[in-house]
Amino acid sequence: MSSQNKGGLLERLKNGGRVICAEGYLFVFERRGYLKAGAFVPEVVLEHPELVRQLYREFVHAGSDVVLAFTYYAHREKLALIDRDKDLELMNRQALRIAREVANETGALMAGNICNSTLFDSKHPDCQPKIDGLFKEQIAWAVEEGADYIVAETFGDLGEAMIALTAIKKYGKGLPAVITMSLYRNVVDGKLCTLDGVEMCAAFQQLEVAGADVLGLNCARGPATTVPLLKELKKVLKVPIAALPVVYRTTEDAPNMQVLKDPLTGKQLFPTNLDCAACTRDDIVAFGQECLDLDIQYMGLCCGNGAHYTRTLSETIGRQPPASKYSPDMSKHFALGDNEKLHKYNQVHVKGIVMS
Repeated sequence: MSSQNKGGLLERLKNGGRVICAEGYLFVFERRGYLKAGAFVPEVVLEHPELVRQLYREFVHAGSDVVLAFTYYAHREKLALIDRDKDLELMNRQALRIAREVANETGALMAGNICNSTLFDSKHPDCQPKIDGLFKEQIAWAVEEGADYIVAETFGDLGEAMIALTAIKKYGKGLPAVITMSLYRNVVDGKLCTLDGVEMCAAFQQLEVAGADVLGLNCARGPATTVPLLKELKKVLKVPIAALPVVYRTTEDAPNMQVLKDPLTGKQLFPTNLDCAACTRDDIVAFGQECLDLDIQYMGLCCGNGAHYTRTLSETIGRQPPASKYSPDMSKHFALGDNEKLHKYNQVHVKGIVMS
């Protein structure tokens, strides 16, 4: 069961409550061989729905309080790219229905999901009606299939994030809106800005005034380059803050995963060679502790995530999800353990194994 089976999103966040939301489905299914890197369209929802259901359950088992419906990039523009326009509604509804079923089984929340459209251009306002149309249909399906709230994520431009928030307010039948942005290396006059040139804190303040219920960062940046930005947002925002970094070791020189380089070859790692830059579980412990120190209320992990990372984050903030039954216990390791039954063997063998 979900570790916080108490009301809706806003009720759970009230009085300092925390919510964990596991993201990262695209990368999981690409690694498993059920999704094509490049287009990154969630065709697996229709081709192998049983695997989507399994991953939903796996993340809740690991400590996620939310089943985020796998409708990321399941919008009209992306499906047209791979000639699957006819599957648009079915793909969305199937992802949402399975998510609702798993949420009902586990006591988790179910969130609808919209994301960057790939259409936004701040210099051409005429793109906005089309983007609104993409969001409208996905939000309507999420409402009809019983979403508890709507996540709008991975926006590089304030303008598109605002379109998404406005759409949720207009078509979401009163559902709460979680808006998260991805910040890259767009620095103007020494200040980090959105892709459409708005200083970061000012952008989030505009979204707060417009009625977002939760605001923060997801994707692009790993923990090391997300946390400093969270500290700045904490100074200016009153709404709960969201932190959902990618699970890669981004740096000051390479603040987002798209610009990470292989330390041996110098080649770009994104998207299929990021493995060598993956965070350790200790990195996630450190991230979780920083979230506690900053009083971050809505947290999770994005691209690169796996159940072991989500469990680590959950345990770091003081929880014991069902998956904690299988958390590491090196006391019983055949060579490294200190269990009395292993003592004689260890005396003979451990030095040679560890030091070899």
